Amino acid sequence: MRNRVMAGNWKMNKTYSEAVELATGLAAELKDGTGSVDVIVAPPAVDLKGVAEVIEQEKAPFALSAQNVYFEESGAYTGETAPSMLESVGATYCIIGHSERRGYFGETDEDINKKAKKLMEHGIIPISCCGEPLEVREAGTHVEFVTDQIKKDTEGLQITDPSKYIIAYEPIWAIGTGKTATADDAQEVCGAIRKTLAEIFGQETADGIRILYGGSAKPTNVAGFLEKDDVDGALVGGASLKADSFAAMVKAAM
Repeated sequence: MRNRVMAGNWKMNKTYSEAVELATGLAAELKDGTGSVDVIVAPPAVDLKGVAEVIEQEKAPFALSAQNVYFEESGAYTGETAPSMLESVGATYCIIGHSERRGYFGETDEDINKKAKKLMEHGIIPISCCGEPLEVREAGTHVEFVTDQIKKDTEGLQITDPSKYIIAYEPIWAIGTGKTATADDAQEVCGAIRKTLAEIFGQETADGIRILYGGSAKPTNVAGFLEKDDVDGALVGGASLKADSFAAMVKAAM
């Protein structure tokens, strides 16, 4: 049985003090625990240490994720962050391949593959994103598009513990647009992702990898997605920026 996952991607929001306040509020909202749901928050890099301290001090029932990483250990890579640096501030997860990174910063499947391998060397769990733009969805080739991303992003990965690798399916046309894929839309693609994972890693491993839905997920619609067999949780954007709304989504998953 796969544990569900609720992950909050704060994107480029919240100053250091605001992030501490949000994390403290979320800890209070979830003080009674999260059952078997794995809860993750991903603040901006400058806020990671402050949120880590809240998690430690409040014994908060959620884990810390970074929003990005570079695939080198150190060096002349101004502005980048190495996996060991994430480790040092308590991050145990890291989002990679988000459509905003792919679209705005030109990240490729090869980059995402390198990042996944480097994170896994350091025991940090990748949350690897995939998803199609509107023109691909309208052309009806979205399943092929996404499964091709999966094949490239996982090439050469060694997954001995499937709970240590997470995929987030985020249809690009539904991120920050107010548009939302239906639960059936999500299941179609998440089911195809799991089938592709089975072809690559074998059915047992594929059955253990959590696949999340992302794209305008919020308290009013998350339950519908969670009813689907191959949707194991959500990667949440705007709705994770308020402690009460994100906590409501966590409770819906319990």
